[in-house]
Amino acid sequence: MQSFDLPPLNDHETLQTITDFAATLCEAPIALVSFVETERQWFPARIGLAAKETPRDQSFCAHAMLGKDIMVVPDASLDDRFKQNPLVTGDPNIRFYAGAPLISDEGVQLGALCVIDPEPRADLTPAQRQGLQILAANIMLFLTSRRASRRSDQELDEREAKFRVLADAMPQMVWSTLPDGFHDYYNARWYEFTGVAPGSTDGEGWNGMFHPDDQERAWSAWRHSLESGEPYEIEYRLRDAYGQYRWTLGRALPLRDDGGKITRWFGTCTDIHDHKMIQVQREVVAQELSHRIKNIFSVISGLITFSTRHHPEMRSAANDLRDRIMALGRAHDFVRPHSEASKPAETQNSLSGMLKELLQAFAERVLVEGDDVTIDDQSATPLALVFHELATNAAKYGALSVTDGQVRIRCTSDRQFAHLEWHETGGPAVTAPPHDGFGTKLIELSAVRQMGGRVTRDWAPDGLRLSLKVPYASLNRPPVPASNREE
Repeated sequence: MQSFDLPPLNDHETLQTITDFAATLCEAPIALVSFVETERQWFPARIGLAAKETPRDQSFCAHAMLGKDIMVVPDASLDDRFKQNPLVTGDPNIRFYAGAPLISDEGVQLGALCVIDPEPRADLTPAQRQGLQILAANIMLFLTSRRASRRSDQELDEREAKFRVLADAMPQMVWSTLPDGFHDYYNARWYEFTGVAPGSTDGEGWNGMFHPDDQERAWSAWRHSLESGEPYEIEYRLRDAYGQYRWTLGRALPLRDDGGKITRWFGTCTDIHDHKMIQVQREVVAQELSHRIKNIFSVISGLITFSTRHHPEMRSAANDLRDRIMALGRAHDFVRPHSEASKPAETQNSLSGMLKELLQAFAERVLVEGDDVTIDDQSATPLALVFHELATNAAKYGALSVTDGQVRIRCTSDRQFAHLEWHETGGPAVTAPPHDGFGTKLIELSAVRQMGGRVTRDWAPDGLRLSLKVPYASLNRPPVPASNREE
């Protein structure tokens, strides 16, 4: 078997840059360059993984390097080759794996460039597959160039031509710049998409291709990346060959030399127009549904008011019910506004913002402080019931029933739980009720049964103290992976 002597890799900056770009391109939390040896595999560049090496018998890349194409494992827990692997049953809980083999020109199998996700996926997109292969090819170019002490200008030109052939085959627009940001290369897809003459967008000519409303924003973002060295990412409208503007995602990462100095920027432009339009349509539908739901809340509230005219003895209970329904309506309209005009000033997934909106009648006497816990549309309604009930009771019997009374709401969170504290001060003396009333049962139903939380109460002489501990997963559902949305 032929051998390939790895060059000294005291400086992993180039490999790390490629690894970071692979993670960005494939939207994966973990990416590795893995070299497989007789007893181990080791990682000269990695992101999202603490381990520097693992035993060879645990290596996915030892399998990936045996092929010529990318090896994809949609769900390792269902794959007979890997389901008992410690890297699957334990940390980092590998589910999805995609690895591009690293093979020398002589056919020596070195390892793989791979991306990993703890969530299963069906596959990479075609663009991600080609991109991962191109990045793996660039790793081999880097290794070969480091191994060779000298190379002729002709050899360098041949390898650059190979890179251009690979780049031209990509469905994405690929470009690169000098360290100062001067654009000196675009692949064939750029010219095919834009319809401009080769070389016409070199230098700063690229900015004229953007929608006039996006040009200053795009240029500012690019200038910031050039000055800071931070990755470049922005969405903008790019003019195509037909004169129409299409939404595009622009990304770029810097390549650095051994001293950390930027030698080149490497970037891509991805057409996301169709996906963007689908998002707009979904938002219109969501706003229409939200508007109808808000109308339903209003209709129910009106029916309750109408009913009390014929049954005045039910007025007190009916008023309480109507207030609870309207609280639900305000919470729903906060997280799911029915129009642009109804959007709250606060971020829509902000718990503190929703509490301020819900309790605005007591704005001067209710202080919301601490962490701004993230919520979604499912958790907003039970939380609204809980805090509306607490505020209603405080207005009737507690701190908010007197002029000098105050309520302090403190929010803290960690990776697993959100801790919400309700503390009343300055009100009349309180004592624990002899039995649980409807409000207490409503809080238990909303916080415990619906959200899996835990409620504790302290009937302190200076005012009620209530603690609510809720699993963070019940407050904010994880987003759907982009790969699943595209399917």
